[in-house]
Amino acid sequence: MMLWVYRLVFLPVLVLASPYYLWRMRKRGGYGRHFADRFGGMKRCPPKKPGVKRIWIQAVSVGELLAIGPLLERLAGEPSLEIVLTTTTSTGFKLAEERYGRLAVAVGYFPIDAWFSSARTWRSVKPDVAVLAEGEWWPEHFAQARLRAVPVFSINGRLSDRSHRRMRLLRPVIQSLFGHVSQILASSAQDRQRFCEVGFREDQVTTTGNLKLDITLPSPTPREIAELRSSLGFPTGDFVLLGSSTWPGEERALLDALAGMRAKGVPCRLLIVPRHAERRGEIIPELVRSEFRFHVRSSGPCNDEVDIHLADTTGELRRLTAVAGLVFVGKSLPPHSEGQTPIEAAAMGKPLLFGPGMSNFRPIARDLVECDAARIVANPAELVSAVIDLSNDVRRREEMAEAARRWHRANLGALDRTFVFLKGQIS
Repeated sequence: MMLWVYRLVFLPVLVLASPYYLWRMRKRGGYGRHFADRFGGMKRCPPKKPGVKRIWIQAVSVGELLAIGPLLERLAGEPSLEIVLTTTTSTGFKLAEERYGRLAVAVGYFPIDAWFSSARTWRSVKPDVAVLAEGEWWPEHFAQARLRAVPVFSINGRLSDRSHRRMRLLRPVIQSLFGHVSQILASSAQDRQRFCEVGFREDQVTTTGNLKLDITLPSPTPREIAELRSSLGFPTGDFVLLGSSTWPGEERALLDALAGMRAKGVPCRLLIVPRHAERRGEIIPELVRSEFRFHVRSSGPCNDEVDIHLADTTGELRRLTAVAGLVFVGKSLPPHSEGQTPIEAAAMGKPLLFGPGMSNFRPIARDLVECDAARIVANPAELVSAVIDLSNDVRRREEMAEAARRWHRANLGALDRTFVFLKGQIS
């Protein structure tokens, strides 16, 4: 009954919301190619090989794709398995094609969760197993899996504060809409508890850890780091503050921090990597008003020394983090409350700052603060003060960096646990 209610409501809601989503797609760009995939037009799946099981893996965007990259490598190495990979965003699709196209028999966009588009895609893909990364919960997708008796696994499963609140409202119908999930591999004990609180049975949820911790990180040589700094317009030896995946309002605070360091005589530079590259249009006027020298990465090579480099590109954050002496994690200062991932920077041994709004990474943020790898800054003024203090304290930054590396080493293993589980279920 609830599924039919969902089916009847979904299309009218989609029609009403479509102007906003179409505007957002146009703003971000890159959505025209293979747009028919979203309506079940994914026709690029070859016939399945005899004796080979096909896994359909859905990962929303760049972050989820990077997290499952090592798992994709392992699964693709199994001769009895083949992968169909889908994603939701244009940046995710580009990354999937470029980085993982060789691992999958087909790469496409995930369909909208209407009956006709989901059913058409299922008929095209014909998976033996469906795998969803992190927070993908689509009733029609589950209904199509149930109809075909295809097991569904949620890997790196997590529930943000917002998703937790919403799914608690659905608790009475969770088993009706999503009960077909064979197993949820939760990324933390907190997430496992939350899944049980919203209505999943305890035997449906297992804690395997966060795949984002088992990442393959770049290991640049000192020469490569020097070359990267030079390409950014940053002279050797200057302190570099990185704004990692920043959101509106946070660039202004970072500019104030740069001005504060300069006023204290600190030779420093600022590297800004916004969460969404298309925000360059609103960030550039801020940089112009600051009167600092700056370069925009998408405009081409940087041939001169600059104070600020705006990296408005996609998929480069890990590489660029190598030059940072201190990292501020974005989407964490008020009014933002969800936070971006601090994992990669911590794994690379970078001292961290973030605001109080880290709800999407609450256990991780708490652990990083408790082990002295990170500091919380309550507001932009505290961010400026903390940056000035740490830019003048090399020893403290080194202690925080080592604490971050220790934390990362102590939390490895999710990749092995997830791979062993999936292989055992699929074989």
